[in-house]
Amino acid sequence: MAEKTGHPGAAGRAPEAARPGEIRNVVLVGHSGAGKTTLVEALLAATGTIQRPGRIEDGSTVSDHDEVEIRQRRSVNLTLTPLVHEGIKVNLLDTPGYPDFVGDLRAGLRAADAALFVVSAVDGVDGLTRMLWEECGAVGMPRAVVITKIDQQRGDYDEVVAACQEAFGDGVMPCYFPVGDRLYGLLSRTCFDYASGRRVECEVDPAYADRIEEQRASLIEGIITESEDEGLMDRYLAGEEIDPETLITDLKKAVARGSFHPVLATSVPHGDRPGPVIGMTELLEVITRAFPSPLEHGLPPVTTVDGKPVEGLECDPDGPLVAEVVKTTSDPYVGRISLVRVFSGTLRPDTVVHVSGHGLADRGHADHDVDERIGALSSPLGKTQRPIGACIAGDICTIAKLSQAETGDTISAKDAPMLMTPWQMPDPLLPVAIQAKSKADEDKLSQALGRLVAEDPTLRLENNAETRQLVLWCMGEAHADVLLDRLASRYGVAVETVELRVPLRETFGGKAKGMGRHVKQSGGHGQYGICHIEVEPLGSGAGFEFVDKIVGGVIPRQFIPSVEKGVKAQMSRGVLAGYPVVDIRVTLYDGKAHSVDSSDVAFQTAGALALKDAASRAPILLLEPVDEVEVLIPDEYVGAVMSDLSARRGRVLGSESVPGGRTLVKAEIPQLEIIRYAIDLRSMTQGTGTFRRSFLRYEPLPSHLADKVTADKLAAVAR
Repeated sequence: MAEKTGHPGAAGRAPEAARPGEIRNVVLVGHSGAGKTTLVEALLAATGTIQRPGRIEDGSTVSDHDEVEIRQRRSVNLTLTPLVHEGIKVNLLDTPGYPDFVGDLRAGLRAADAALFVVSAVDGVDGLTRMLWEECGAVGMPRAVVITKIDQQRGDYDEVVAACQEAFGDGVMPCYFPVGDRLYGLLSRTCFDYASGRRVECEVDPAYADRIEEQRASLIEGIITESEDEGLMDRYLAGEEIDPETLITDLKKAVARGSFHPVLATSVPHGDRPGPVIGMTELLEVITRAFPSPLEHGLPPVTTVDGKPVEGLECDPDGPLVAEVVKTTSDPYVGRISLVRVFSGTLRPDTVVHVSGHGLADRGHADHDVDERIGALSSPLGKTQRPIGACIAGDICTIAKLSQAETGDTISAKDAPMLMTPWQMPDPLLPVAIQAKSKADEDKLSQALGRLVAEDPTLRLENNAETRQLVLWCMGEAHADVLLDRLASRYGVAVETVELRVPLRETFGGKAKGMGRHVKQSGGHGQYGICHIEVEPLGSGAGFEFVDKIVGGVIPRQFIPSVEKGVKAQMSRGVLAGYPVVDIRVTLYDGKAHSVDSSDVAFQTAGALALKDAASRAPILLLEPVDEVEVLIPDEYVGAVMSDLSARRGRVLGSESVPGGRTLVKAEIPQLEIIRYAIDLRSMTQGTGTFRRSFLRYEPLPSHLADKVTADKLAAVAR
């Protein structure tokens, strides 16, 4: 194990592990404001990795070093901060706590072998944290809970422990009993006082002796219940004093299995609030002694590039190379930087590897398989990239200038390319239409957006040919704000948001006949084409039909396709408000031609004029797109969500219960009504509601809305 480094800005060797058993990969999970970033600073200072902890208020923290994070005073990126404690390298993965950045959070879960849930003693457990706990449980990820801000006046440690036990279920047990600036270890029966700023052993206050013994007994019973030693409970019930080391060993095994979740207590000076740092040594002991190493955590499914399963892979530095890009960022000076977790083999500088990415084409990430040369490997600490000689299986590092690598890509040996099953990413459901402020910005916009898409799988870029709008599909308002901020600050591209246009359609509300007459005979070669058509509406989704009923050759056969082409061209331009016409049958039944002046162009023009003439004689309906929507929400929000869907002109089709106290509501809703639904649903359900949408059909727009849309469109054309 290499030596610890000093201040993040100082030169020094990065910590390197010689074996996977010396590594712990831990992701910090919790809602925004719970204290994850501040806790990371305290752990770095406690291990001597930095000289003193930074402050969010000053923009001086190691993990929140991005210019957007400094300005907004919140984490928006997944960041890696390695430290060393008692010969164990700990890779702390700090994740954003705001729901908009769940993509980075899930990337952190993929790179980690254990999760540390950070819960504030002031704010307690929110709905999003409950959902993430269930998500970790579904994949069997080991978890522990650390309660922060225990010394704040509004903080209630006991109440929050009870809330965690209610929210997270069985196996959540406190391992420490905090009293003021003192922390009592329930298993070790040792008490430490932090009031002086140092960890000093002290005596237990007799006033709390009974409560401590009661909690100690509950903890021991909880550990013994999870023990693989079936005789341990009998020994304990017989009155035998169980050796603490035996209990700690059983606790570690239960934590690694994901069936037992220790609760720890910490406090770190925050903002302008002074006070001692409490509980860092105890937390580090749990991380290094109770959390599993990469050897104890299985690999995600791996296949060959053509989809054949690969069996037998282990966390072995001498095995085949399999690594994954869990995060991609762009640095204005260095270029693209890839944060990589190595699952098997060893990653070495100056070697050619295979980079493979599949399954994200719908997000703008085309499938790709390329060979690239690895440059320098680094271990990040804030903005500082510290060079390392190699990255073994189980470890995490950064690689600069992998030009083709994107978030989620697999890195493997050139002669044995492999592909890791990508982790699940949520669909971005908030559309934001943007446009460049100037021609200079327009020239730079495409390249800048390409870089943002490469590093963020939760972003989808749509260039809508119908509405002629550039649309960013985002996770929420905060996500959109960060993207626009990065375009301006990182890439120097100024853009502005504009009102999103929903692609409407037009159709005929009844039968009508129309004539198209295009006759120009003013000397020289003229143009002559006359056609008579009848238009009738078809059912929703029926498309377009063209019927030829010409008899007697009044229109020569070669010009009949010209009429159809002209009708189609006018359909694409619209006949009322400029939206495409759909679901009609056009019957061509009469016309006239000239032996010299008739032409393909003349009858195309006549066909277009005939459709416009028919439109003037029939009611024209505006059609709006309707989506099929599935909303997944906790049971307590069902009534509010259903009422809201009805208020959006939605039709609720039904609901069904889902395990975990949730309900799936199915509905049909016009797209015009759910442009901002991602934001509104989150507000209604305190961040716990999710939804999916898919296009269903077009339906007539209510007359009062249709009149407004038509008037606005005509006014815009007039300007």
